[in-house]
Amino acid sequence: MPKNLTYKILEEHRVEGRLIAGESIGVSVDQTLTQDATGTVAYLQFEAMNAGRVQTELSVSYVDHNTLQSGFENPDDHRYLRSVAARYGIIFSRPGNGICHQVHLERFARPGKTLLGSDSHTPTAGGMGMLAIGVGGQDVACAMAGLPFFLAVPQVVRVELKGELQPWVTAKDAILELLRRLSVKGGVGKVFEYGGGGVETLSVPQRATMANMGAELGATTSVFPADERTLDWLTRQGRRDDDRPLRADDDAPYDEVVELDLSKIEPLIALPHSPDNVRPVREVAGRTVDQVCIGSCTNSSLHDLCTVGELLRGRAVHPDVSLGISPGSQQILQLITERSALEAMIGAGARILESACGPCIGMGFSPPSGGVSLRTFNRNFEGRTGTADALSHLCSPETAVASALKGVITDPRDLGRPPAVDEPDSYPVPTSLLIHPPADGSEVEIVRGPNIKPIPTRDALPDSVRGNVLLKVGDNITTDHIMPAGSKILPLRSNIPAISEYVFQPVDPDFAARAKQQGGGFITGGENYGQGSSREHAALAPMYLGIIAVIARSFARIHRSNLINFGILPLTFVSGNDYERTGLNDRLQITGLHDGLNSGTISVRNLTGAYEFQVRCELSDREREIARAGGRLNMVKS
Repeated sequence: MPKNLTYKILEEHRVEGRLIAGESIGVSVDQTLTQDATGTVAYLQFEAMNAGRVQTELSVSYVDHNTLQSGFENPDDHRYLRSVAARYGIIFSRPGNGICHQVHLERFARPGKTLLGSDSHTPTAGGMGMLAIGVGGQDVACAMAGLPFFLAVPQVVRVELKGELQPWVTAKDAILELLRRLSVKGGVGKVFEYGGGGVETLSVPQRATMANMGAELGATTSVFPADERTLDWLTRQGRRDDDRPLRADDDAPYDEVVELDLSKIEPLIALPHSPDNVRPVREVAGRTVDQVCIGSCTNSSLHDLCTVGELLRGRAVHPDVSLGISPGSQQILQLITERSALEAMIGAGARILESACGPCIGMGFSPPSGGVSLRTFNRNFEGRTGTADALSHLCSPETAVASALKGVITDPRDLGRPPAVDEPDSYPVPTSLLIHPPADGSEVEIVRGPNIKPIPTRDALPDSVRGNVLLKVGDNITTDHIMPAGSKILPLRSNIPAISEYVFQPVDPDFAARAKQQGGGFITGGENYGQGSSREHAALAPMYLGIIAVIARSFARIHRSNLINFGILPLTFVSGNDYERTGLNDRLQITGLHDGLNSGTISVRNLTGAYEFQVRCELSDREREIARAGGRLNMVKS
């Protein structure tokens, strides 16, 4: 029977279960990646498993998030990560080497392999025919220990690409068009598999941009075929031997087909505060701009930044605009320097930032109060910039630089003819910031700073629980709402007691104090609860505060898994009316929890309102085992 590309890779790596949509399967993991904002906790959990040296073909620890060293916390974490990498057989990418997804694409991604990353934009590597999935750090730790990764077999959506992008229109505009059509909930439980004649017109970095922002659709991952364009790019990167032609069979079955004619797309922009709030640039042109940020794991390729450099050459950034540019990697920084694109950027008045995530996660370069910021990033959630009332927009580098020059949102087509950017015959391969582990790291001492605290766990699940509704929220609550990022909070990622003080701070600054005072309780939410980042702190810190369960209308995939992994039950309302009538401070009681886990339906008694309602707890056999144990770490250790 013909197979799509997704099922081909899953079948090659399947170690448990049946390849039937909706059923749970276990797959072997070839590669893992972590970044420093999630990595410290991931490696603390890996250490707690006493698993010894990593069991994957390749594991890489990147430092790209917490590079603003305004105190001892971040450098202490980096020192810990470096020592753990040497001890357990992990490649260490030092600060300054670049953004994890950009560097992984350049150096390590391979067609047909599986990759788990403790970052939601790990699917970037799908641009090279890899099945790359963003997960919580605990899932990565288990994969490094040699355990399978379990997932529900996703539906596979074929995105049939036709035609070719027109001048000034980019892959960023193409994925924004999909977000406009399908929304941030349109990919939940699905893999987006790209095919059709239009694929051949896209370079690997363009494909990576689209795969990267498939995460904003809520997709499990996105994947492109590995073809002649893939071989060409790997050859230029000096990695020809890593190539493997890989495509879907003719007449392969799909659960859904979406057609996208690249030739009909125009420059697009996502308005505040959601990646799917998309409009044509021409419709909002003329609005004043205060800040422009170019870079991130989505748009910091050589072509992106050389285009920006050529458009800035001999021009000046508008005096009312602050322009910041973050090269994606040391390789890209070296090339834009050799090509004098960096000189053109500096000459035009741009600020050159570190090769790191930086402004994308609110780690510096925040906009002014109420400022309009145009960003070539992947998320524009409220407050993510580090400025609570900033108006963050998402767009292509071409739209961003045109707007930086004009001082208002500008359709790049107004600039005339786009510059031509040639790809080098061979890319430089900087090695000074990549540290490979010793063959035997058993004598390496792991260094822990005072901010690094042990991972908290909770007891096994009791059969009866009681508590108040500590918070009631609406639809599309993000992990940025639950556990904010930014330069003040990110350095506390390895200190759960300290970071828990900031849980839900953007929504309710008193939440943490209330949760501690009441000894924990429940949270209720609407649709797509927990969308966004893979940060497991959005589950780990609430667990530390005593959250028993989150009862929502629906959950985002990664956050749901993280809740289960840390012993918080993800329950869904059977009736929307029950969500409406369950109020803040209502006291809830659940009895017979263990039987309810088995049946999948649990009765909740609202003691305040004196009524009972039903919730679903749809867990796999393995997830039920984790829930009963009080979390995955408890289960693995036992």
